[in-house]
Order: sequence, then structure tokens, then C-alpha cells
Amino acid sequence: MELRYFRLIKTIAEEGSIANATERLFLTQSALSHQLRELEERLGFKVFHRTRNKWELTQEGSELYTLANKLFNTIDEGFSNIKHIVEGSKGAIKLSAECQSFFQAIPSFIQKMGILYPEISIDVTLGATHEIISQVLSNEIDIAIVTSKPVAEELKSIKVFEDEIFAVIHQENSLHGHDYLEASHFQDIHLLINSFPLEGVSVYDHFLKEFKIIPKRISAIPFTEITISMIEANMGIMCAPKWQLSRFKLSKEIQFKRISINGLKRKHYLVVRRRDLAKKYIHDFITSFQEEFLDM
Repeated sequence: MELRYFRLIKTIAEEGSIANATERLFLTQSALSHQLRELEERLGFKVFHRTRNKWELTQEGSELYTLANKLFNTIDEGFSNIKHIVEGSKGAIKLSAECQSFFQAIPSFIQKMGILYPEISIDVTLGATHEIISQVLSNEIDIAIVTSKPVAEELKSIKVFEDEIFAVIHQENSLHGHDYLEASHFQDIHLLINSFPLEGVSVYDHFLKEFKIIPKRISAIPFTEITISMIEANMGIMCAPKWQLSRFKLSKEIQFKRISINGLKRKHYLVVRRRDLAKKYIHDFITSFQEEFLDM
């Protein structure tokens, strides 16, 4: 039974006659009479008892009128829910990462998000990465990418992927002959990092700190191209996952050395305020992020 027939029954019943229903349905009385006659022929029973001044529903018609009300209430509720979903898809997200090297992977993701979710605005914040969790708690940023799960009850940590940190060295470096590097090997090296503080550097925070080892010399160089050039000149080493350097053309003289016998592996988490998880645009971001970096 078509929706227009339910609307016809509902309108005639509420207006009291087919003549009064014409304005609400934007059809002539003749057209409405034709529709009602067609409907009753299909159903095999009368929907209305007709009198000169008033139309009354038959017993069968009353059932159809009740059904029509339920049907249109359900439709209205559905469209209301859809409206809330659409409105919930709009939002602005301030994003930051604990490891600055991760910002190299962010722009292409944001570009894809702009195509798939044009109503979501993403602003990348390059602030104090060592204070990133407190920034989430104070609403300065909305989502943080970190390598250690925070303990705050107000926050939710969502694992997105795992990678491995390697020592990137020149083949003439004194560490070249080792199958893997132990903590003691870092004692006398020149370590090239993106930025201070040292607590924000993965190789220190997840490995060297445990052994209370600080490299003899540390230089903060924010540009990966310059860091690679220095390694090619055997002027130091850097520690990074292979994906971070995938877009650079590396010399054959540059090698990746595993850190510790089991490798220095780290997990990456998206951290978000629990109260924001119900927001659709936050959910859409998290889901898309997980899909984007699943196979990194």
C-alpha cells in the first residue's frame, strides 16, 4: 500500500470531509475522490461512511488511520534522527602529536578527510608536545596522538597501530658491525633528534631512560632532509621508524639497525576526552584514522 493512500486517509479523517482535505493535499476534490475509490477497490472494503456534511471512518478505516499515524510518526522521528546525525557530523577538531615526526604523515590524511567529510575542520597544533595530555584535559586540543596511554579517567585511549624504531646510521659508522644496538652503544654517539625535550624522543623515553643513558652529544634538527644529509656525511645517527623516511630517497650507504635484540617497538594511541566520544564527527575522525594507518 503506497504512502500517499495513508496520507489521504489521515487527512480526510482529520479534516472531516474530502472537500476540506483538498488544500492540505494540494489536489482537486475530483482527484482525491478518484484515489479513494481506487484504494477501496484494491482493499475490498470501504474506508469511510459518507454523508452530506461529514465523513466517518469505518471500523476497517479506523485501523488504517491508527496505522497511518504510527507510520508518519515513525517517519518524522526518523528524519529528526537524521537531522541530528547530519548536524552532529559538523565540527572542528584540534589535533596534535607527541612525536613531531608524525606530522609528516598527517597532511595527506587531512586532505582525504576534507574530501570525505567536508563538514569536519581539522587544525593541526604544533605546540608543546611534552604537555600534550594536559592540553587535551584543558580543552586546548581535542585529539592527541601518543605512544603511552595516559591514566586520566576523563580520557579514552584508542590503539591505532604499532611500529618499530630503528637506528639510522652510515655504513662507515663505528656501530655498523653490530647486529643490533644495545643501550650502552648510545653512550658515545651524536644523536640527531627533531626537538627537545629529550623526554619526548622515543628512543630515550622508551629505551635509554630505563638504563639512565644520555648520548654524549645531542642536536635538535627540525628538518628531516638536513638530518639525512648529516647521516650521509657520517656526522651522527637518528632513530626513527622506516615509514617516516619512506618518502625520502636514501643513499645506499645508509642502513637501519635494530635497537635491542627484540627491537624497539611502540604503540600509537589516539587520546580523546570520553565525553566527546558520542560526537559523530569525533567518531568519524577516529574511524577514518584507524583505517588510514592500519597497515603502516
